[in-house]
Amino acid sequence: PSTSFCPSPRCSRSKSHFYFIALPALFKQELQNTEAEEGGTTTLRCELTKPKAPVEWRKGDVTLYPGLKYEMKQQGCAAELVIYDLEPDDS
Repeated sequence: PSTSFCPSPRCSRSKSHFYFIALPALFKQELQNTEAEEGGTTTLRCELTKPKAPVEWRKGDVTLYPGLKYEMKQQGCAAELVIYDLEPDDS
């Protein structure tokens, strides 16, 4: 991303550009395999290197969204996915 900065409102000639590269958030603690019973609830947890980094939960190529089946939580560097009413297809 690039942002232009001008030193004054009349800076038609004097413009500087500031470029930055954001470091990616990495896993400090990856997801662990978990076992649960059909019809039950399970929580998947991971820990990232950056607090409040954007997290997208996916199952294969499908992005998961909050609703009756899924709940997403995030506090600091920890992210959780709660899956309700487990079915064999959830594995």
